[in-house]
Amino acid sequence: MRPRKLLSSNGERKRPLRLHGTIARDIGVRIVGGRIAPGSVLEGEIEASERLEVSRTAYREAVRILAAKGLIESRPKLGTRVSEPRHWHLLDPDVISWIFTGTPDERLLRGLFELRTIVEPAAAALAAERRSGEQLQALRRTLDRMAESSLAIEAGQQADCEFHSTLLEASGNPFLASLTSGVAAAVSWTTIFKQRKQPLPRDPLPDHERVYEAVAARDAAAARAAMTELVRLALLDTTRDRTARGGARAGARRASRR
Repeated sequence: MRPRKLLSSNGERKRPLRLHGTIARDIGVRIVGGRIAPGSVLEGEIEASERLEVSRTAYREAVRILAAKGLIESRPKLGTRVSEPRHWHLLDPDVISWIFTGTPDERLLRGLFELRTIVEPAAAALAAERRSGEQLQALRRTLDRMAESSLAIEAGQQADCEFHSTLLEASGNPFLASLTSGVAAAVSWTTIFKQRKQPLPRDPLPDHERVYEAVAARDAAAARAAMTELVRLALLDTTRDRTARGGARAGARRASRR
């Protein structure tokens, strides 16, 4: 089992995972992807380590990682079971990356964007009222970097994450700011996911510029509206393949009935 290279929550290339991290990732991907159902009992430490040809210590550490993220729970005499989704730490950057490794569950995908629709417009409105001059300059720099690089490459994706992270911090609300790593991971992985088959059909930079202009003008209502629209369009970009496939299937069904 070879270590794998991944992207961090802000789009930067990470070092290859250590062995126990790779094991945790492989199991985590199967859990959040629905291939291991909630309530399922994982194989024992001895059996799993022998099958994977890894040490028992490495497998034990992987189990600890998954337990810390709420994906599994271990109980004496009952074994290690996959937890119900309500216990998963869904804003953990690793869990978000595992969700987007394959095709995300529709409920999880829409739930993630619902959260962004609740959190980010409110944060943008507060940032318009509370941001500092330094934070405004930081937002401007991220937009300039996005314009130079585009979201098709790593540098542009990192700048996009920093834009959203800076807004959360500029809200001045420590509880909103605590969501930074989760929101940044969501932004990063949805951006990568929606370009997996073809380039973005439109340039999202103007959407970000409108948020910036409202924050710069200290117009809280405009900042809230601009961010709401930005997240709405991001969801459409992310789900456009599914929408197209659904439309094609519906058209085929209508044609077959003629």
